This record gives sequence, structure tokens and C-alpha cells, in this order.
Amino acid sequence: MSDRITVIGGGFAGLTAAITAAEAGAGVTLHEAHRTLGGRARTAEGPYRTNEGPHALYHRGPHWAWLRQRGLLGPMAAVPPLEAARFRFHLDGELRRTPPLSLLRQARRRAQDAPVDGDFANWSTSRAATNYASVALFHHDPGSLSARFVQERLRRATSLPPEAHYPLGGWGQVIERMAAHARNLGVRVETSARVDALPDRDGPVIVATSLEAARRLLDDPGLTWPSGRTVLVDLALRTRRGDPFIISDLDAPGWLERFTAQDPSLAPAGQSLLQGQFPIAPHQSKADGVAHAERLLDQGFPGWRDRTLWRREALANGRTGAVDLPGTTWRDRPAVDRGDGVYLAGDQVAAPGVLSEVSFTSAIGAASLALQNLKNVANRPRRGTDTPLDLKHA
Repeated sequence: MSDRITVIGGGFAGLTAAITAAEAGAGVTLHEAHRTLGGRARTAEGPYRTNEGPHALYHRGPHWAWLRQRGLLGPMAAVPPLEAARFRFHLDGELRRTPPLSLLRQARRRAQDAPVDGDFANWSTSRAATNYASVALFHHDPGSLSARFVQERLRRATSLPPEAHYPLGGWGQVIERMAAHARNLGVRVETSARVDALPDRDGPVIVATSLEAARRLLDDPGLTWPSGRTVLVDLALRTRRGDPFIISDLDAPGWLERFTAQDPSLAPAGQSLLQGQFPIAPHQSKADGVAHAERLLDQGFPGWRDRTLWRREALANGRTGAVDLPGTTWRDRPAVDRGDGVYLAGDQVAAPGVLSEVSFTSAIGAASLALQNLKNVANRPRRGTDTPLDLKHA
């Protein structure tokens, strides 16, 4: 039995697991199918430094302190006060500067008071709050989800001062620091190294991929959990004074954010980088989400078509984290420990937190279990050696 831990997947979860295991003294090999690390936290190269959809890091989450303690957090941007004043809410077909009182009242309710078994639409007092919560859900119908699940995310997304912070240069900067730290710890990082089958069982394996990829890799049809389906829209516009910072659609789930407001380095000078996510139902197409985005752009960014310098659209299907239906919590999701020295990490795994916190927490748990597995194997008597006879259980 080897004393090495194998990590499959080089995204945020995989790197977190690899660093945790290496800091404890284990040998670690990490395999990443893509030529670069990062997964959904990968930042695009070139003049427009986009992520796979809007990304933010919540400073009250467990990963914030963990990254900061290791010097991996790096410079972060908060929302400038002037830009915060350019937050717009789309309600009843019009843009407004202030949120409705019903949203504010709903956001003050404690998550622990929300029922797990009931859906959010029947428990909530605010349709606007239901749609606002989609910023942390990427789901077309937040009201159909567990009230406890949605309310926890609503409170985090509306907290004051805002929890959301942004790594300068994009999330890829955090990934680069994590990768350098992992290599300094002795982690063997192999990119462009797709793994299509579990390696020979010569040590614990941590599968830190999407749940769909893990299902194929482990040949386990039970590895399923609901997720969102959302259209991602990236847009670079010539900067215009007075453009909104954020448009939150309270009539239907949708979010559009000008990321250069807090980090101008994400686009060339004189240009604004917008990123948005527009959830769609199973019967809808990518074109429906794009049309939704364009309706908000028409209202909030006058002349945006003539100002467009670059545009990209994508459909994220099952890649937006877990959503919990009524009667379920994070504990009901696929377990981290899959048995026989195989462990799971990712954003649809049985771990608490919101957004990337689920990946982080599951990765810490997977690494801890893998380390315990190594310890148990090291303490196991070798064949052919003399061992004391346990008369009590003989």
C-alpha cells in the first residue's frame, strides 16, 4: 500500500484537498484533465478576464480564514460606495433604486426559523425576495426549494456590510497561489492528465470533479443531486458614465453585474466587463436566457448594442452547485466517504456552506478521511509478522 493520496480534479476542491493532505505530511499526486488548473474558478486569459459565471468570495465563509492564514487570499476588492449606489432592482417591469420593503423584511428572518420540509414560496412573504435569492442559487424556481435552504442563502446575500469580495485579477489569481503553494509542499501536479478509471488501489483517492464526472468515474448511478440550469452571458461594453453596477431582476430570477466596477483590471481601459446569470427551466432553451439578459440590458444600459466590443454566451447545466428540495438538507446529498478508500469533494456533496464553501468544506473532510485511511493502513499488522494474540476476541 502506497503512502500517497491521489486527487482527481484540479479545481478549488481538488487543490484544497491536496494542500490539506500535503500539509499533514502525505505524498499527493493531483491529476487535472484540463491544461490549466481551476475548474469553475478558472479565469480566462486575454483582455477579458472572465470566470464561468459571476464569482464572489464571501468573507464570513470558512475558506476565507483558511486562505488568509496561508497567504493565499491575495488582494481583494470590495464594492466601492459610489458603485453600491448604482445597484438597481428590476420590479414590475421597471428599474428602481431601492428594494421593496417585503424583500428587506424577508431577509431579516432567521434561517433556522424556516422549515426544511416546506418550500420557500409558501413560507416567504415576498416574491421579490424569492427571485433575489437566485444570485446564490442559479435556479429558475427558488420558491420550489426548501425554505431553510433558500433563506440561509438570502440572508448571506443581503447581509450588511456585504459579504461578497472579489479577488483582484479574477479567481484565477487565487488558484495560481494555491497551485504554487501545493507544489512547494511537494504535491505532484499533472495537468492535461484525464483520468477515465480509478487508478489501481495503491492509496486513498479523492475525486474532486463535477458530480456527473464522478458518477461516470465511479460507475455509481446513485451519485445524483438536483442542480441549477442557467445561461451565462459575458459582455464588454465601451464604458458609459452612469451605467448600473448591478441589476437584480425581482420579476424573474436573473442577475447582471459590472465586474470592472470593483476591479478595472478585468478589461482594457475604457471598457466595462459585465457578467450575468439567467436561470432557465428544463423546457427552456439558451435563447430564452439570452433574451432575458437583453431585456435587462435594454433597460439598464442604453445603447448597449452599439457599445458592445465582445460578447460570449454559454449554458451551464448541472454545474451550479447543489439545490435542496423540501424535505432535504446538505446531509442528504452524496456522502464524502464512498468506501474502500475513495472520497468525494465538490459543490454537490454532503457538506455545509453556500456556493464555493461546499467545495471547500467537502475537500477538507475528504482529505481528513484520506489521511486517517493512510494512518490505519500504516498501523495494520503486515502479513507474516508476529502479532500479539487478542484472547478476548480470539
